[in-house]
Amino acid sequence: MKTKKLTLAGLLIALGVICATFSIPIGAAKCFPVQHMVNVIAGVLLGPVYSVAVAFCISLIRVLSGTGTLLAFPGSMLGAFLCGMLFKMYPKLSVAYIGEIFGTGVLGALVAFPVATLIMGKEAAMFAYIMPFMISSMVGATISIMILKVLTRTKVWQEWFVCLHHS
Repeated sequence: MKTKKLTLAGLLIALGVICATFSIPIGAAKCFPVQHMVNVIAGVLLGPVYSVAVAFCISLIRVLSGTGTLLAFPGSMLGAFLCGMLFKMYPKLSVAYIGEIFGTGVLGALVAFPVATLIMGKEAAMFAYIMPFMISSMVGATISIMILKVLTRTKVWQEWFVCLHHS
């Protein structure tokens, strides 16, 4: 069972790193939804510990490869944790969705402020990251819910989900 969880975690990390630069224009802003999509899928299928590990690995690889900033850590990890924890407590996709959006869009955005100002030396307003983090997390979480809803109608759901959560 651990091998299946590690394999799925590795696949999600690869997906998160490879597709990290994919963006969707929303008004004047760009939305980067892949991390949030991965967070919800990992939170639902793997639980809070693995989902945080997946988010951390994606952020670390992106920072080390120059395709991400330190701001990737607080948003992704808090969103993944809250999504996975809430889904574990209340196993409904809507709860996972809310966990990702609140974890990334609010908590992650608030933690990003001191990371940006104290560690990265950037000038930023206290609530500057809430709107962009919220938009990206809403779009990514919506995509993941659509994917997971399709999976619930297949044998993949029974084989993976039931198997993974009974280990």
